[in-house]
Amino acid sequence: MPYDPVFRVRRFNRAVTAEVGALDTSFLGRGRPLGAARVLNLIGQGQSDVAAIRDDLDLDSGLMSRLLRSLEEEGLIETVSNPQDARRRIARLTETGRCEFQAYEALSNAQATAFLARHSQPEELLRAMDIVASALRRSHIAVEEKDPRNADAIYCLGEYYAELGRRFEKGFDVSLSRDPDAGDMIRPRGVFLVATSDSLPIGCVGLKGSGGDVAEIKRLWVAPSARGLGLAKRLMAAAENCACELSIEVLRLDTNSALTEAQQLYRRTGWTEISRFNDDPYPDTFFEKRL
Repeated sequence: MPYDPVFRVRRFNRAVTAEVGALDTSFLGRGRPLGAARVLNLIGQGQSDVAAIRDDLDLDSGLMSRLLRSLEEEGLIETVSNPQDARRRIARLTETGRCEFQAYEALSNAQATAFLARHSQPEELLRAMDIVASALRRSHIAVEEKDPRNADAIYCLGEYYAELGRRFEKGFDVSLSRDPDAGDMIRPRGVFLVATSDSLPIGCVGLKGSGGDVAEIKRLWVAPSARGLGLAKRLMAAAENCACELSIEVLRLDTNSALTEAQQLYRRTGWTEISRFNDDPYPDTFFEKRL
């Protein structure tokens, strides 16, 4: 049945494998299949730990060993014992391997550019691709502490402010909001957490502290492409864990009633509604949680 969901998933899978050349014996015309090219790409991107590469690509040990051996025989990589842990191996590109990596980068970028150029609505296409990639790579989403002035953090905050501007009836002007000072979201006062999927920032949350036992949760945001994956709950749990590490006993937050999904999350995860505790013009609902 062409309208059946399973049929549509399989149709998508066939289209992707054909488009990217997954079945070609010479991926992008460079003389080796996609698997070997992907291993070479990860090493070129800076991932050197063999076990981490295997996990990232979901390969079994036997296939990983064959791919590494084939790249070594071509003179593209060399593998050595990790000087910090002799039980682990690291892989690095040779000079020839670096040239081959750059050739793949140029061809892959050209392929992607041409693909987007064929579509009349490339931004819509990219949004759909982001949703699929986030869902398929759900288990690889990482949550890390970052300086709130870091480029990834700034990107997330910019997207967060833009969304508030669209969703609030009167818009949103960050200069009128009680925007946290960056120093209040860096240890030992607080933290700022960023979620990434294959290095693409897709979510954030801040823990604004003052050095005492009370702190605020600020700027919880998840990219539309990553919603429905439990990431907001995961970010909040990570922020609470950090608060415990900093000996914070009470967390507070404010939100706007337009953000219904956020309020539902807070109520489901043990937050209690309280009276207003600040003069910020945008929030109209206030919560507290004792750790």
